[in-house]
Amino acid sequence: KAAERGLVEKGHRSISQCPRCETAIANNEVEYEDVEDPSVYVKFDLENRDGKIVIWTTTPWTIPANTFVAVDEDGDYVGVRAQKDGEEELLYLAEAKHEEVLREGRYEEYEIVEEFTGEDLIGWSYEHPLAEEVPDHVDAEGTHEIYAADYVDTGGDGTGLVHSAPGHGEEDFERGRELGFSIFCPVDGDGVYTDEAGKYAGEFVKDADDEIIADLDDNGALLASGTVQHSYGHCWRCDTGILQIVTDQWFITTAEIKNELLANIADSEWSPDWARDNRFRDFVEEAPDWNVSRQRYWGTPLPVWTPENRDDGTGTAASTERASGRANEDMIVISDREELAERVDQDVDPETVDLHKNTVDELTITEDGTTYTRVPDVFDVWLDAAVASWGTLNYPEDDSQFDELWPADFILEAHDQTRGWFWSQLGMGTAALGEIPYEEVLMHGHALMPDGRAMSKSKDILIDPHEAIERHGRDVMRLFLLSNNPQGEDMRFSWDGMQTMEDNLRTLWNVFRFPLPYMRLDDFDPQETTLEEVDDDLELIDEWVLARLQSTKAEMTDHFEDRRQDKALDALVEFVVEDVSRFYVQAVRERMWEEEDSASKEAAYATIYHVLRETVALLAPYAPFISEEIYGTLTGDAEHDTVHMCDWPAVEEFWVDDQLEADVAFLRAIEEAGANARQQAGRKLRWPVPRVVVVVDDDRVAEAVERHTDLLADRLNAREVELVSAEDRWEELQYSAEADMSELGPAFGDRAGQVMNALNEARIDDPDLESLEAAVADHLEEGESIEESMVSFVTETPDDIAGTAFGLNGDDRGVAYVDASLTEDIESEGYAREVIRRVQEMRKDLELDVEERIALELTIDDDRVADLVDEREALIREEVRADELRGVEDGDGHRKEWDVEGVTMEIAIEPLAAAEASD
Repeated sequence: KAAERGLVEKGHRSISQCPRCETAIANNEVEYEDVEDPSVYVKFDLENRDGKIVIWTTTPWTIPANTFVAVDEDGDYVGVRAQKDGEEELLYLAEAKHEEVLREGRYEEYEIVEEFTGEDLIGWSYEHPLAEEVPDHVDAEGTHEIYAADYVDTGGDGTGLVHSAPGHGEEDFERGRELGFSIFCPVDGDGVYTDEAGKYAGEFVKDADDEIIADLDDNGALLASGTVQHSYGHCWRCDTGILQIVTDQWFITTAEIKNELLANIADSEWSPDWARDNRFRDFVEEAPDWNVSRQRYWGTPLPVWTPENRDDGTGTAASTERASGRANEDMIVISDREELAERVDQDVDPETVDLHKNTVDELTITEDGTTYTRVPDVFDVWLDAAVASWGTLNYPEDDSQFDELWPADFILEAHDQTRGWFWSQLGMGTAALGEIPYEEVLMHGHALMPDGRAMSKSKDILIDPHEAIERHGRDVMRLFLLSNNPQGEDMRFSWDGMQTMEDNLRTLWNVFRFPLPYMRLDDFDPQETTLEEVDDDLELIDEWVLARLQSTKAEMTDHFEDRRQDKALDALVEFVVEDVSRFYVQAVRERMWEEEDSASKEAAYATIYHVLRETVALLAPYAPFISEEIYGTLTGDAEHDTVHMCDWPAVEEFWVDDQLEADVAFLRAIEEAGANARQQAGRKLRWPVPRVVVVVDDDRVAEAVERHTDLLADRLNAREVELVSAEDRWEELQYSAEADMSELGPAFGDRAGQVMNALNEARIDDPDLESLEAAVADHLEEGESIEESMVSFVTETPDDIAGTAFGLNGDDRGVAYVDASLTEDIESEGYAREVIRRVQEMRKDLELDVEERIALELTIDDDRVADLVDEREALIREEVRADELRGVEDGDGHRKEWDVEGVTMEIAIEPLAAAEASD
């Protein structure tokens, strides 16, 4: 198809060559890494005038092929008379580089004696510095002269004069061709000098660097020699340093369809979009013709036949007369097996013919008296990848699915593929079919080591995935990898990140395990007791978690559609860890702990079942194994055989409640502030407090508190919640001022200390300057006032009260004040809760089932505390399932001594089933 459009051409060009693989590689296949190379400043003797021009190169091995020197015709150049070791030289180089270069040459003194523009230097001729060593060096008319070239930068590396060898460098080649020079490249495809290299023939070019430098020194042409660290191209396949040489290669002339390529880019959607609009587009704009031929054995043979006696000169396929596959008398391009069988001289079966070199190289085509043989090259492997979108459909041999399935809906690869797979598909799709072969691209990054180094299997710089799986599990590794931004950003591996994901999965597992014992005890059947069945019995907290589930579904779906699975996972983790585990489960524990059947308990079961069922469906793409385990346990034989047959969970509009979600978000912010205030007051959460006072800054928060006061009181473990609206003030609060002496001194002089004491001692009802001035009026003289910069206000809370500000999304919305004062009733419940917690821990030590009854023995050293605990005996027995309060014989149960708020308690428990058995 590309040949029919006149886009196939054999060209004599400068290409990147891997000397180890002995084949050309395309520019987009070159991989760069930092290496140390020679850094050589060389003096070329001028002809017909005194002095020498100075060039710089990191590839001394290219100097035998030097043909001309390039300058910037608009640049500034100087002639410098320099002295070293008692000898004087006249050197010509860029004005901006002369000091740096002369330092490299260790010249003792120098003086600028001439000034030029680059244009003034054009036409100067010089002698080849290795003329004797390379007798066959270029010596045609016009060579070894100075010419202008666009690739010269007088302020960049080097000297402002560029050694140019059209037989090597790509820019040198193009400029040399413009100047009409013959191409001299004394290097074979294996990187070894040919006989044309004279003295250096038979040597590998990089091995000859030292010898060439030594010869330059012996010839008086070496100004300075050292080394430089720089980025150098390497073969993508074997990591060998590439060479630039000129050879005959086959090209798809993509430069001729550059505008078409750029237009087709716009027909695809990219994530991230900057990858298309900047990175990829910039690459395509600068991309040269695509060198598609390789000098290898294995690969897809080029389906090109040329006259058998044809030499290796340039051959083109510029004509459009190739609808039949024949460009002209010089080239035949074969399209498929059938055409091959039809046109070759030999008898071949199109169905079974082996399309590899050992077969097709023997096939000839004779037409109009001319015999054609196949060119010896094979295709660049990237061409195989380039046709993947239609090759997988077996097109063009089979076009039955092409119109329906092509172009590809979606492809993804790493950012290095902007010059690899993304480019090769675009290039071939445009050249052959005139369209881009994909509709959407997701460009991700690379995997990095924890210290930021790029992972490399060949260099043994990697994290062994088997080790990661052994330490944390398959699901955890998947979660960690998928938690990273897939859009162009590199992923830095982190063992801490793996541990975090494991912790999140354990949280989900614990949430899943939590209701199961209770459900089994109560014979809960989720197929019979659905949300619809218990709708009238759902409590506020149930409705809230169902609403949050819908928001999570919607958010995850949006993120997936935006190709941000990492943000979708963040939303799911937040829902499971923060909403379900740390809020909902804590709120419904007591409902599930109830021994008696109740509608409330059934509603809680149905709710958490539905939440878990939907959650594992959302989690399945990330963590397939744990999702499968939970799903199978939850659903049994009632649903699909596997969670991976489930549809993606859709938002259930019936449960959407934006207002309730917003309300509870405020309540949770208040709860968090209350917990911090408790910590300040030294009061644990299991101890109730008489009241919590919520002072709000706006009506929206007040509405949330008013609607859900009972829930807030329960979450805060407070006997009462008082609300102070934005329009009111809490009368129990007072304010004081802290004075800034550095501000008071200049204003009040000698009286500053007196004013400061008065300000610090003042107590006011409102934190404003007017109230403060009124409080210290007796200490102010006429005309004096307190400025804002002189003081800062401090809230003074009553004794036993601590306050913490709360907010949402970074905005302060009020303050929660916790009254931590103690009464006997508060202490009674507090100590009872401490006992309950210890007994529950001891039940876990004995691995008792949820329903198992116990005998409890409790001894408290402090009589007052013992009396307070006795008042809550019924609560303790109910919570810990203690049927008997009696002594427990040593050896029959589990006994442990505890320190509870400074009071020693000895607790012993014994399973009643065990006691009865012993009886």
